[in-house]
Amino acid sequence: MIKQLFKLRVFTFCQEANFGFKKVKLEEKQEHVNQVFHNVANNYDLMNDLMSVGLHRCWKNSFVEELGSLKNGDQQIRVLDVAGGTGDIAFRILEKHKGNNLFNENLKITVLDINQSMLDVGQKRANELGYQNQIDFVCANAEELPFENNTFDAYTIAFGIRNVPRIPKAIGEAHRVLKQGGKFQCLEFSKVQNPVLSFFNQFYQFNFIPTMGQFVANDRHSYQYLVESIEKFHSQQDLLKMVEETGFKYAGFKNYMDGVVAVHFGFKL
Repeated sequence: MIKQLFKLRVFTFCQEANFGFKKVKLEEKQEHVNQVFHNVANNYDLMNDLMSVGLHRCWKNSFVEELGSLKNGDQQIRVLDVAGGTGDIAFRILEKHKGNNLFNENLKITVLDINQSMLDVGQKRANELGYQNQIDFVCANAEELPFENNTFDAYTIAFGIRNVPRIPKAIGEAHRVLKQGGKFQCLEFSKVQNPVLSFFNQFYQFNFIPTMGQFVANDRHSYQYLVESIEKFHSQQDLLKMVEETGFKYAGFKNYMDGVVAVHFGFKL
């Protein structure tokens, strides 16, 4: 028994994770990722606009539309937006429902991020937009959500899951905190299906984005990691398998721009 426990500890200690093209100890990846997003927090939204030529706005708008209308009679609707520090997805969800009773009375969004610098940006924006009563900001780890089982009606994560060290564990946590009938929805960079588009997409990412990061944010290293993390991330089919193995039903994915990004979804039944 002691020998088995020793082997398990050695195995856990020796596990590695991708940090861009580098290999790091699994337990150290989160620290590296935290530093990247601490570095980019103040320029995050500006750089998203520049890097995607504004397309990230279209992708996020479509992502929120895919979530559908949030209704539950007179009951409160609770949405958990993970890795959503700057509030982009939360604000879009609120804008979609603005003007109806749901917005003022029953729709509450919790924005969770492991990086306090990102949350500080989101909190400031929420106050400026007058959303402070609809949104809570929580600093916590996607792999260990500080919520009870069956708490949320919807779980969203946009451009965040590839930075999680243990992705199946994070998806498992999503399943745990969702109510029965709740929807999991993930937006992430993925594998481009068209070879020609894939070539030009990679060429642009590796030759322009780190340079852009250097000139605009004085930080080439962080943006080099971001493009490397996109390249190393799972295919649509591999991520879908993780979603299904966690227990989500009617799971699937939808490509945007032939797979530049993809939306994965599933339901807790």
